[in-house]
Amino acid sequence: MSEAPIAAFIACVRALYDQPEGGIPLHAPVMGAAEKEVLAAVVDSSFVSSVGAYVTEFERQIAEFTGARFAVATVNGTAALHAALTVAGVQPGDFVLTQSLSFVATCNAIHYAGATPVFVEVDEDTLGLSPNALADWLAQYAERRPSGAVYRASGARIAACVPMHTLGLPARIDEIAALCADWGIALVEDAAESLGSTRAGRHTGTVGRLGVFSFNGNKIITTGGGGMIVTNDETLARQAKHRTTTAKKPHPWAFEHDEIGFNYRLPNLNAAFGVAQMSRLPDLLASKRGVAAAYQAWAAAHGVAFIAEPAGTHSNYWLNALRLPDRAARDAFLTATNAAGIMTRPLWTPMHRLRMYADCPRTALPVTEALADTVVNLPSSARGVSA
Repeated sequence: MSEAPIAAFIACVRALYDQPEGGIPLHAPVMGAAEKEVLAAVVDSSFVSSVGAYVTEFERQIAEFTGARFAVATVNGTAALHAALTVAGVQPGDFVLTQSLSFVATCNAIHYAGATPVFVEVDEDTLGLSPNALADWLAQYAERRPSGAVYRASGARIAACVPMHTLGLPARIDEIAALCADWGIALVEDAAESLGSTRAGRHTGTVGRLGVFSFNGNKIITTGGGGMIVTNDETLARQAKHRTTTAKKPHPWAFEHDEIGFNYRLPNLNAAFGVAQMSRLPDLLASKRGVAAAYQAWAAAHGVAFIAEPAGTHSNYWLNALRLPDRAARDAFLTATNAAGIMTRPLWTPMHRLRMYADCPRTALPVTEALADTVVNLPSSARGVSA
């Protein structure tokens, strides 16, 4: 890419955020008086840890917003995914089908559960797990046994599938769900980045047996650090809440635990912040779609590919992205924009390129590698939302 389009892009971002100089971050939270008010209320209540009314209220609000029947708040999104996998029945030695084009937390959670990730190719338009590639892998490498789907070569159980709704773009989740149902594989959605995103009117994270969201500081709403498990299955919800609360049996004073659990519950202090943030969510979503529209118009005017929401979906546009011609053009763009104080980032290093996951089973991944080499994320903070 030549210097002229890059200079035009820098000017576009500075105009978009009405900031003629200084650094512009990739994604900054919007917070202010409402958050300060609820934090003060929590301090006054003395319930700042993992018990408190705001935890219950935040869970209720997320369940209502997404259309899930149940929600269980956790200390972060990785903890949510780890707990969800164990609740879904993933055990040490199992295989979990997922994508290499993801943040490392996805694979780390699979590893925490003692399972092995298997990397399946993604779609170019959604950046998420390809149901066609999934069907091909299952036909070639898996077989059905009375105990469930297994990897033919070793007999390892294929326990779960974890597609990711990348950058907030909904994956082809209905097709993935149909394949998982046909093979008896638990579907656990990594919806960490996609609060506010839907496919055919259904919210991400609510199609599989369980779904997980993240409320890290860079997400569309934040609790500082936090996550959420959602499910429509009451038994799974009960298990998730029990297991993330150190598997402690309810009792006025006795400490009795009936399984190995996790200290993963979200503190009331963080949940209160989330409740305040939820009041902003409609405005944040509207603002971010406005930012996306501005980038899409700029890209069309300059002959650059903007990664838009696929047909039949509604994206939260958590992080906007451009696709450049090749890695050299990507690196030139990254170098020039960051030097000018405009924070841009590449996609994550694909998991199969990381030393600790390099030996995991995988399909051919040409789309994954091409996307990793050519996509850049753009400043995507909401704007015009009152603090």
